[in-house]
Amino acid sequence: MKPLLLWIALGLAPILAKSQTPSGPQTVFQEDFETPGVLQAWSGRATLGPGCTNGHSAAVESQAGAAGATISRAVPLELLRGASLRASIMVKADSVSPKPNPWNGVKFMLVCQTPTGTTWPQAALETGSFGWRRAGFFTRVPAETTNVTLVLGLEQVTGKAWFDDLRLTVVHHPSPPSAKLAAGAAFKGHDLPRLRGTMISPGINAESLRVLGQDWHANLIRWQLIRTGPLGSDQDYDFWLEGELKRLEHALPLCDKYGLRVALDLHSPPGGKPTGGGYAGSDDRFFTDPRCQAKFVQIWRSLAVRFKSSPAIWGYDLANEPVEDDLAEGCEDWQGLAERAARAIREIDPQRAIIVEPANWGGPDGFRDLVPLSVSNVVYSVHMYLPTAFTHQGVFASGPPVSYPGEIQGVRWDKARLEQALLPVIEFQQRYGVHIYAGEFSAIRWAPGDSARRYLADLIDLFETHGWDWTYHAFREWDGWSVEHGPDRQDPRPAPAPTDRQQLLTHWFAENRKPGDDLRQKP
Repeated sequence: MKPLLLWIALGLAPILAKSQTPSGPQTVFQEDFETPGVLQAWSGRATLGPGCTNGHSAAVESQAGAAGATISRAVPLELLRGASLRASIMVKADSVSPKPNPWNGVKFMLVCQTPTGTTWPQAALETGSFGWRRAGFFTRVPAETTNVTLVLGLEQVTGKAWFDDLRLTVVHHPSPPSAKLAAGAAFKGHDLPRLRGTMISPGINAESLRVLGQDWHANLIRWQLIRTGPLGSDQDYDFWLEGELKRLEHALPLCDKYGLRVALDLHSPPGGKPTGGGYAGSDDRFFTDPRCQAKFVQIWRSLAVRFKSSPAIWGYDLANEPVEDDLAEGCEDWQGLAERAARAIREIDPQRAIIVEPANWGGPDGFRDLVPLSVSNVVYSVHMYLPTAFTHQGVFASGPPVSYPGEIQGVRWDKARLEQALLPVIEFQQRYGVHIYAGEFSAIRWAPGDSARRYLADLIDLFETHGWDWTYHAFREWDGWSVEHGPDRQDPRPAPAPTDRQQLLTHWFAENRKPGDDLRQKP
């Protein structure tokens, strides 16, 4: 079979450029290594080996003393700039040595160069020996990309690998900028000047809700439906979820009592796997198993039925920090899946806020590619931990103390730099006229001096300037993020007096109004 090359021919480009962008997934490159002389199109050294489903594959071998062996080829950009791309391949390995770094090993990767930097989207592959298996990844090619190179082979390891049935498929084509969704004020889902509060531990008790709502005067909590450990079978998942929902239902009257609105966060959707701290997150089979996606939509339909009449529920946060490392055929990317779930909710509940975070950890850069959903009353959420070398210092690895403001990994970070990092969110808000909710932000409590307070103060000032609701991460969860604990990492006890970070939060919470305040003030 001849390789299928679907790139736009140069002679037809001026004509096709005037036509409409194709709708639906479109395979733009496919290679099965069957055509005579096929390897001549690749730079580097490879041989033809036995194929997976056809006669041949590309075989790459790296011997002892070598820094690896790869083959590469440039990829035309006509249909890739700004597009969402699913990449898949069949790969087999024999005696591949351990990786010196997590990013080394068997490589199936794109190198995307832009005027401001380079990205390396790639498949996560094991070492050692294994038979033919599918590998893949999902990425969004930056609109400003100037060059894309496809790389196969072995990096900083020895052994042998075979590659076959390579396919690049554009799942979504870039969308043109849209006008504002509606005239007038953005939909917030509440009539208060601002919602300010915290994320909470899944095991929060009645006294902690009282402290947060009554003593601290918060008016919002982000309630995590989060599971420790693997999610297991559908039956296990359903049993766990029902227990968490009953816990929430028991707490909702207390939330009403203490003036706390609730953002309901499906932190562990079906198909998730254990992430940091052993919690199940929004990756693994969430984007590779159509059954998990169907169950996700069904869950939100049932949650809408269950909580439609609950006054304390402010909004439905569809999935926490969805990670699109891979996207299997028959599955939808986050943009499409969020749309499906939102439509299912709207069939039941036409009014309550639907909260959507961008793909790949919910950070500010995700707003560059996010497109507003076509359903009504959506609030868009950002998670802000930049720069992570400061906010997460000592969490995953040891190192010297990092202060804020100051130079962090060669960049001066201060309030102006934080606003620059949030610029994709600000531009999204202004372009589409939507409301923004900062669902997570934090700084580790042992940051040197008063760095953590200064960082949090600058972020909150920016949130307030742009009219965003916000929840600090987190209240009475892990003590590393706790504002009730002091800067001594070795001391697990709450501080005897309010810390400067706790005073910062309660200062802002004192500005809150609570649901029903206007009614209580009437004679």
